[in-house]
Amino acid sequence: MLNLPNTLTLSRILLVIVYTIALAWDGSMSPLTNEISGGWFEPISMTACIALWAFVVAAITDFFDGYLARKYNLVTNFGKLIDPLADKILVSAGFIYLTAVGMCPFWVSILIIFREFLVTGLRQLAVEKGVVIAADKLGKWKTTAQLTYCIACMAHLAYGGNLFEPLRSLSMGETGWWFREIALWLSVILTLWSGANYCIKSRHLMHG
Repeated sequence: MLNLPNTLTLSRILLVIVYTIALAWDGSMSPLTNEISGGWFEPISMTACIALWAFVVAAITDFFDGYLARKYNLVTNFGKLIDPLADKILVSAGFIYLTAVGMCPFWVSILIIFREFLVTGLRQLAVEKGVVIAADKLGKWKTTAQLTYCIACMAHLAYGGNLFEPLRSLSMGETGWWFREIALWLSVILTLWSGANYCIKSRHLMHG
C-alpha cells in the first residue's frame, strides 16, 4: 500500500532520473568554475541548475518520508526496504558524477558504493530469514554527510565562484574548500563506521 511517506520515497528515485537526464544533457559542467561568474539568478547553465535542485529536493524527501512515517505511524516493511534503497541510488548517482568530473577521488566512490552493496546484501539475507533490517541513526548520519558533500560540490559546479558571499565562504569559492573537505572525510569515516556496525549487528545471520 502506497502511503504518503512511501510516495515521497519513490519520488526520490524519480528525481534521480531527472538529475541523471539533466547531467547527460549538459556537457558543460566542469570543476574549473571558480573563475566563471555566476549567481543565484545567473547559473552557469540551466540544465546544471535542474540537476542540482532535483538532487536537493530528493535529499529533502529523505528527511520527510521517515519523519512522517514515524509521526503518523505509517511505518511499513515496504518503506523500511525502499527508503534505504532510494538513499543508495541517490548517493551513488551523486558520487559517480563527482568522480567523473574530478571532484571526488575514485576510491571514495568505490568505498561508498561497496558499502551500499554490502548492506543491501545483508538486508536481503535478513529478509530471507524473516527479518527486516531498518536504517539506523548512524546510517542516517552517514547519508546526511554524503548528501551535504554532493550538494556543496554540485552547487559549486552549477553556479560558479560568484555566489553571494555568505554561501561562497562556506562551500562555493576557493576560500571555502575546507567545507567540502570536512564533508568528504566525514562521509568516509561514517561510511566505514556504519558499514562495520551493520556487519556486527548482522553476524548472527551468517550462521545456518
